[in-house]
Amino acid sequence: MATRLKEKYLAEAVPALQQKFGYKNVMQIPKLDKIVINMGLGDCKDNAKALESAVEELTQIAGQKPLVTKAKKSIANFKLREGMNVGAKVTLRGKRMEEFFDKLVSIALPRVRDFRGLSAKAFDGRGNYALGVREQLIFPEINYDKVEKIRGMEMIFVTTAHTDEEAKELLSLLGMPFTQ
Repeated sequence: MATRLKEKYLAEAVPALQQKFGYKNVMQIPKLDKIVINMGLGDCKDNAKALESAVEELTQIAGQKPLVTKAKKSIANFKLREGMNVGAKVTLRGKRMEEFFDKLVSIALPRVRDFRGLSAKAFDGRGNYALGVREQLIFPEINYDKVEKIRGMEMIFVTTAHTDEEAKELLSLLGMPFTQ
């Protein structure tokens, strides 16, 4: 069974992109490749319980267990040793990615306070989009009463598009609310 995002991509995005950019081959049409969600947990380097709860929240949001990232170098000013836990990341592909994108666009982003749309300036030049969220409470899976600390996260939307213009058109056709 195809997800809502897959159906929307095939029914609306593919013909619109093909018509706008004049692709000769259907394999040239850009698509969403993966979504990487990263949560920095630098404050949890001494507190294993806080790290555990943050990883559990990210697991609930993404629907898949995240990888705990370690420090690559020691930095004395931050009291950081090589190998300490400093974050958690999860890479979503396929059906989980489509369900997460649909949930983010239709449920989570409208719950952001004073939301007027996403900036179109966060593209990297190669067709990928970066989005930062200040609090994990916008996701419906998170129980407000059990949250110990409000944490932010970064999401990277990796597409097969070659230019930012193509990627922006693809993401906006899939329902991402960009400001003009």
